Order: sequence, then structure tokens, then C-alpha cells
Amino acid sequence: MKRWLAWSSAAVTLAALAACGGGSDPAPTRGGVIQIEPFAALTRAQIDQGTAANGSQALTGAATCDVNVQRIRYQTLDPRGQNATASTAVMIPSGASPACTGARPVVLYTHGTTTLRSFNMANVASNGEAALAMAMFAAQGFIVVAPNYLGYDTSSLGWTPYLNAESSAVDTIDALRAATGYLNSSSAVRPGSRPAVYVTGYSQGGHVAMAAHKVLERDHATEFNVLGSGPMSGPYNLVTLGDLAAPPLPATPTINAGATLFVPLLLTSYQRSYGGIYAQPGEVYQSAFAATAESLFPTDTPVGDLVTQGRLPANDPAFIRLYGTGGLLTDGFRTAYPTSAYRQALLRNTLVGRDALATTPAAATVAWQPRAPVTMCGGAADPTVFFAVNTTVAQTVFTGLGLTNTVAYDLENRASLPSGALGDLIAGGFQQAKAAAGAGALGRYHGELVPPFCTALVRASLQRILAPPAP
Repeated sequence: MKRWLAWSSAAVTLAALAACGGGSDPAPTRGGVIQIEPFAALTRAQIDQGTAANGSQALTGAATCDVNVQRIRYQTLDPRGQNATASTAVMIPSGASPACTGARPVVLYTHGTTTLRSFNMANVASNGEAALAMAMFAAQGFIVVAPNYLGYDTSSLGWTPYLNAESSAVDTIDALRAATGYLNSSSAVRPGSRPAVYVTGYSQGGHVAMAAHKVLERDHATEFNVLGSGPMSGPYNLVTLGDLAAPPLPATPTINAGATLFVPLLLTSYQRSYGGIYAQPGEVYQSAFAATAESLFPTDTPVGDLVTQGRLPANDPAFIRLYGTGGLLTDGFRTAYPTSAYRQALLRNTLVGRDALATTPAAATVAWQPRAPVTMCGGAADPTVFFAVNTTVAQTVFTGLGLTNTVAYDLENRASLPSGALGDLIAGGFQQAKAAAGAGALGRYHGELVPPFCTALVRASLQRILAPPAP
């Protein structure tokens, strides 16, 4: 994604990690605050200057609030229940407007896939996704909690539990607990004793947002008031994405753009979370990649350098070269896929979807029934996270369950968007953005073109929940 805004930042350590472990030291508390670091303080004028410069202000609107950005390191658990640390950005509105002071709702924002180990949502100076979340939500009066996930930034974990639904939910809810506890004790802008929370995120973050919504309602209903969620362009139906990429021979795979980056993240995640995915990396990776693929991501080595170094397939600009000569994976992996532990892990982490290999129709539907509203959004031409396989299928499942609190917006379909001025702005603006991108539109579709438009739609849904129109 391109850089949305650019500002300077500074960090000051306020607290150090207390000793834990042997002796009589108490066990670490999930969501316990370890360290707080101020990162940036932005005025409304600075935020408006940034959104005007990058052309997003028609969607974000002019800033209502100044924003202070902090990073909190906190205690959580890894997928095997072991103590671990992670970090989260906290974006705090401030200013004279009543929308910027006192008790404020919380947006729990979960970010998209990144290969960068140093990724930090508090670094709004250079992180485009963070800058967009700040301008769209924090500058409009919402407290934003934006976790970096286990394995990123200052996390103690050396790998990341990629698309592990339960672990991601635990991690992000612990970030939410750390941030809201800190604000309630130390800030004039606070979420209150039972914070009102709206969960949203993009791409991987769409999956994490839906998982967090599910676990918040299931396990934390007395601790947090879940207003709803806005998952965007997420792989909710993971098992079908896997089935498309590795169908039984001799069927032709349908491989999504970025697959050679996503698959190593997934294989390492599930191997280290559950075990049994492979005995040796060479069972799944071709010999050229077997020695390094397991520990490839996250890393601060640029992807282009990894290709040059021979650690990813060459001559593969869309990152789809999974099979064949020079491909990432072995033929044996593809042949064994239908009955593999890897497919079972994909199914385990499918939130809403269909199991094509289920033995009975009743077992074919993977369903979750949200109590609070769900607003999904994406674009039908997405080459990275297929809209029809994920968002359309999820909405079909929700509708089949008789749910009336879910909606799916397709940026390519004006009829699916809200009526009136907002829908016109989104539909027209998105088509203009695609046209301006020209021949590069497909390559920029998932990571750059869709996010600001979907985020604007999700924010409008949250605003309707907080202030529904008069009957």
C-alpha cells in the first residue's frame, strides 16, 4: 500500500518489563501493560494536510480531532498457551470538540498481511495502513487500538501465527484489554468500564477482525460491549482458497496473487501452532527452498532481495508460482493435499464457508452466527483474496441462517452500496481510482485501491450503529 501520510515521530520508554518466572513472582497477566511509548502527536491541520496531499480527504473527511499516537507492549499467549509479548498502537483523539474528549468508542483495527518483521502500526510517519486508520477513525473521535500481532515489531515470538483464528483473537483482545485499561487509568479520553468496541480490519485483518468479533461475543461479553464488525477483503473461507490452489490432479489450480508469500506464512504458522503439517520442510517445499522457507517470514529483508537470493521463485511478478519446475511446492504436497493435516488446519481456521469434501450436506457449511452487525466489504475483481469465494460465500451462509444483521458491499456493484450521496461517492470514486491506475490497476487493486473506499463504508456503518437514522 502506498504511503498515505508522512510525519515525524519520537519514542520515549516509560516502563520496563517486570521480572517473571521462577521464585515467588506472579504469573504474567494477559493484557498486562509492559511498556508505553509516545510515538507522534498530530494536529488537525497536519492530518488534513496529509489527506489533502494524497487525495483521500474526500473519503476521510476533514479532521475533527488532533491525535496522539502511542505504542503499548503487552503480555499475551502464543498458540500453545505459552507467555509471549506483543505490541499495539493506540491512537487517542484530543481537542476542544465534544467528539474528541471524555468517554469515546473504541475501534479495534487489525492490519493486513505484511512480511516485514519491524511492521508497526504506531509508526504513522511511514505506515500507510496506520495513517489511513488514524485519519479515518482517530481523527474523527474514535480511540483506535491497532495491534501489530505476535511475531512483529517488538514481539518476543520469532514467528507469527498467521491466519490462526483463535490465537489472533486472543492476541488482539489482549491488546484491546491493555490499551483500554491504560486509558481508563491514565487518560482524560477513555473507553469506560465496559468499552464499546467496533472491530474492523483489512485482508488478513479482515479474517482477524471476524475472529475477534466471534471470540469477543463468545468469551468476553461482560468485559466489552461489541457494537459490530467491519471485516474487509478477508479470507474468511480459507479452506476453499486452499482447494482452488491445490485441487486433485489433473485439475488446473486457481492461484491467488501473492500465494508464494502467503503459503510459507501459513505452513509455518500451522506447523508451529498444531504440529503434524510435515516431518521435514522438504516434504512440502522444493529443494531450492526447503532449507530457508520455514523461517522465511517475517523478515525485514525486502521481498525482491529474497527472490534475487533464490529464497523465493524467480520470474514470478504476481507471486503465483507454487508448482512445477522452479515452483515453491512439491508435487507430493499437491497430491496429498485433500487428506492432509494442512487442509484440516485451513478448515479449522475457516470462519464462514463451505467444505467441498464434507461427507454430508449438513457438515459442508462452516458457520458462525454473530449477534452484533457485520458489514463486509471488498471488490469483485480482487486477484488476491477472491471476493466470490470469501465475501459472497460468507454472506450467502449468513443469509441462509436467517441473519438480518449482515451486509456485503461490492465496490464493483453500485446496487450493493448504500443509496444516496455516500454510495455515489464510493462507486464513482473507486472507478475513477481504477482508471487513474491504468494498466497497473490489477496489481494495485487489493493493496491500494480497495482499502480507503471500504474503510469509508465501514466507518459509515459504525456511525449508523452509534446514531441510527430517525424512523
